[in-house]
Amino acid sequence: MRVVAGTARGLRLLAPEGTDVRPTTSRVREATFNALYSLGLIEGAVVVDLFGGTGAMAIEALSRGASYAHIVDQAPRAIGAIEENLETTKFEDRATVHRRDAFSYLGLLESNGTEVDLVIVDPPYRFDQWDELFAALPDATVVVESGEELDPGPQWSNIRTRTYGGSVVMIMERAAETTSHAPTTETST
Repeated sequence: MRVVAGTARGLRLLAPEGTDVRPTTSRVREATFNALYSLGLIEGAVVVDLFGGTGAMAIEALSRGASYAHIVDQAPRAIGAIEENLETTKFEDRATVHRRDAFSYLGLLESNGTEVDLVIVDPPYRFDQWDELFAALPDATVVVESGEELDPGPQWSNIRTRTYGGSVVMIMERAAETTSHAPTTETST
């Protein structure tokens, strides 16, 4: 697995062994970040990568111009891989790794009043707490990768949905904030 584009383009990233981490494919990362870039959502952004796994999504954002990333995971193997990948890409000074579960981190984020521009949500396939997660997310642009299209509820507006094989990527904003982007849905083969 490699960084697709930007200042760290081509650098190899480590993925921990086992089935706990499901790295996003290069093809899906490239398409997702091309879409985010075309919408003007990357340059200078503060990014939160929930369920960080390898950190590849946050690292891709940093490589393409995000200013800072918070990478969240609770698995020791994932934390080790994320830290090594940040060192490989020389982004250690532009990222913080948080060893905790996504919900406790979101509670901490809310209590600290930390401003976030982009939240990346790519949990393991077995994840089943979507309603609680959508309710806990901050007011930011949210990228969700899952095995199926989800209904985030009326508080979220879908900007763009794309299907890549078995992965569905949705880009959303809080319903009241969505004014400049027309929703689109496409399937890629």
